[in-house]
Amino acid sequence: MFKSVLIANRGEIACRIARTAKRLGIRTIAVYSAADAHALHRRLCDESHLIGSAEPRDSYLNTRRLLEVAKNVGAACIHPGYGFLSESGDFAEACVEAGLVFVGPPASAIRAMGLKDRAKVLMEKAGVPIVPGYHGERQDPKFLKQQADAIGYPILIKPAAGGGGRGLRRIDRGADFETALEGAVREVAAAFGSGRVLIEKYISAPRHIEIQVFADTYGNTIHLGERDCSLQRRHQKVIEESPAPGMTEKLRKEMGAAAVEAAKAVGYVGAGTVEFVADGTGGLHSDAFWFIEMNTRLQVEHPVTEAITGLDLVEWQFRIAAGEKLPLAQDDVHFDGHAVEARVYAEDPEHGFLPSTGKIVGLEFPAGVRVESGVEAGGEVTPYYDPMIAKIITHAPSRAAALDRMTEALDRTLIAGVRSNLAFLGALCRAPAFGDGKVDTGYIDRELAALGAEPRGPDYAAAAAGFKRLLARDDDAAAVESAEPDSPWDARDGFQLGRPRSIAVPLLVDGEKADAIVDYAGGEAKVAVAGAFPAADATVFDGKDEVFVLRRGRQTRVRLRNVAFAANQSDAGDGVIRAPMHGKVLELFVSMGETVTAGQRLAVIEAMKMEHTLRAPFAGRVAELTVAAGQQVVEGAQITVIKRADAG
Repeated sequence: MFKSVLIANRGEIACRIARTAKRLGIRTIAVYSAADAHALHRRLCDESHLIGSAEPRDSYLNTRRLLEVAKNVGAACIHPGYGFLSESGDFAEACVEAGLVFVGPPASAIRAMGLKDRAKVLMEKAGVPIVPGYHGERQDPKFLKQQADAIGYPILIKPAAGGGGRGLRRIDRGADFETALEGAVREVAAAFGSGRVLIEKYISAPRHIEIQVFADTYGNTIHLGERDCSLQRRHQKVIEESPAPGMTEKLRKEMGAAAVEAAKAVGYVGAGTVEFVADGTGGLHSDAFWFIEMNTRLQVEHPVTEAITGLDLVEWQFRIAAGEKLPLAQDDVHFDGHAVEARVYAEDPEHGFLPSTGKIVGLEFPAGVRVESGVEAGGEVTPYYDPMIAKIITHAPSRAAALDRMTEALDRTLIAGVRSNLAFLGALCRAPAFGDGKVDTGYIDRELAALGAEPRGPDYAAAAAGFKRLLARDDDAAAVESAEPDSPWDARDGFQLGRPRSIAVPLLVDGEKADAIVDYAGGEAKVAVAGAFPAADATVFDGKDEVFVLRRGRQTRVRLRNVAFAANQSDAGDGVIRAPMHGKVLELFVSMGETVTAGQRLAVIEAMKMEHTLRAPFAGRVAELTVAAGQQVVEGAQITVIKRADAG
């Protein structure tokens, strides 16, 4: 076994790898960027080293610096985790050339599966079923349109390289093809350095089912069952489970055998995932699943496989990389019960799932379930990396019991300071269609409103609970400051001669104006916000000048409103366009003095793999332009000002 490992990653996967490595007696070496100076994965490892600035290209994607640190500290191997450099054939090759073991597949296997079009050709030769489509080199738009017409609509445009939903387009009619192709090529070229795409038949009621495979250097390759990842939003996985609902033992053997053949076709070694799309119409069938791609790394959702097999997949990765044989043969693999994983993100489902950045004021997870997290209370969610807060994994004898445990665990999880998708995940777990196992990859996008992923008004009952805390804080501060704490003149009970006293206090509730009423009838302060009284089921966390109230998975932010300051602020319709999140100005579509129409694109801001388009609220002209393309901006920063066309 290795004596040391440099973990070339961050967040929850770096923490996950470190725990297994420590159990195996391997010295753990962390790397971190300037933005991760106080990150949890640093403290979990035996030592840590700064590798660059916050930008990934200057730190976690900096191959030269990573290898330099590994050499200086005497690391025996490098574990890439997932994301960043985990599927880079060049990085795997560079590790070997530097005398380091890359804990992953050989560079040749990564490259073979990295280009989806060429991978599909390989799979077809190996007898693995593939989706009908065009996977060739010719890329002129007219020819691709002809291929799409021949396949028959609906079709998908997919990037030949890369993944994560970037560049993926569904086209339902030929008239929309050229516009969709242009947008897809632009996006994949920017994301992956190549604008080449492939065309595939769109599968109705698609289920996303993947098979976990493992191979050693002795020619042994096995599978560890399947995971159903059909609950996706914009092609990003949200909840995964194992086994897949409706899976039969016969079909598992067929899909498993196809996945093993796929791995063998590229000389695979280590952990990998072969992904299939299945036509879920009328249930799963032997002749209705097709190869999509192979992820040549550990997957985010690997804990559900660990839960039902009782295995540590990271340990297997280390052992195979160290030259050992697979610990089990195919017939020795057994499955126990059902497991579900939910991905908890710092994002706002009610406003387009915008990433939420900032300080984590409070963070509490329930006992009795597995939690994989790379953050903690007091930490920061920055705009530079994936906004995942944690993965929650439940395991039970049956699917129904595993889902019940997940629902309860989500209800008991508390996250304050940044917004999260907890309420959205809870709604998913309660959805009858998911409970019945009758969902496909388009389910979430079709049911966003039913799942609560739409703007909702402020929770004034939660706000009232928060205001009550603010009052108590004010009372405590006043008691400390009082020179005569027992003086009746310092009593804060609202006493006055005449009628009982009632006071209106201006608040900001999630940034919106609201008034709290404090009624001192009977000598006791009773509060209400917008007519709502404090919710009994609210949990309040203190911020510096505000409080964060958690109720039913939603967060409400409450602070006192400075009336004098607010009076000087512009109205909502003033044409000031601000950044909705921390991020980078990816593109600017307008210039100073330019005339714009209502709804016209002004700029694109990117943060944590997500793009958000800013549009003109009304017709007018660009009166101010305060940023440039490529510039980092903070949430609320002014981007531009549009002056109304009728304003002169």
